[in-house]
Amino acid sequence: MGIRTPNTTIANDPVWRTLRWVVWGGAALLLLAPLIAMRFTREVDWSPFDFLVMGVLLALVGGAYELAVRTARSHVYVIAFGVAVGTAFLTVWANLAVGIVGEPAEPINRIYFGVVAVAVIGAALARLRPAGMARAMLAAAVAQAAGSIVGLVADGASVFVLTAVFAVLWLVSAALFRRAAAQPAPTGASR
Repeated sequence: MGIRTPNTTIANDPVWRTLRWVVWGGAALLLLAPLIAMRFTREVDWSPFDFLVMGVLLALVGGAYELAVRTARSHVYVIAFGVAVGTAFLTVWANLAVGIVGEPAEPINRIYFGVVAVAVIGAALARLRPAGMARAMLAAAVAQAAGSIVGLVADGASVFVLTAVFAVLWLVSAALFRRAAAQPAPTGASR
């Protein structure tokens, strides 16, 4: 294991380099799973467009992993980033696949894409700094909680529970980013 100086990121840490194979390999397996399933059952019927959309989503997740590892100065930051990206991925995937409220085409489902937009725009405004990322994920949690209430009114308790779980995941990410921000900053770095 190499020695990390205060100005380095964790990109060269052997654990994160090994995890790179898990992230990209897992993405490839997730994309292959429906292709294989289609050979054995008619229950799975993906079009080329479905594969394209899922491929783009998985590439974004992998790219986010690469970005997190290259910019992070602590393991906590990468975990926080992973929780946020995972929550965003699950939100978008569920919304596109079956719709969170009713069918995917229901206009109310745009609320949940809006939650992901809050997180992404907040991260961009924070310039990926941990303290700003904590605030951005907190804003996403608040937006998700508001979406949970809308879901409860529109479609009942099952939507409320699902979206409340997403709100908790945004809060977990915010707490982890807050913890990363509280860690001593490397020399020359800003929060």
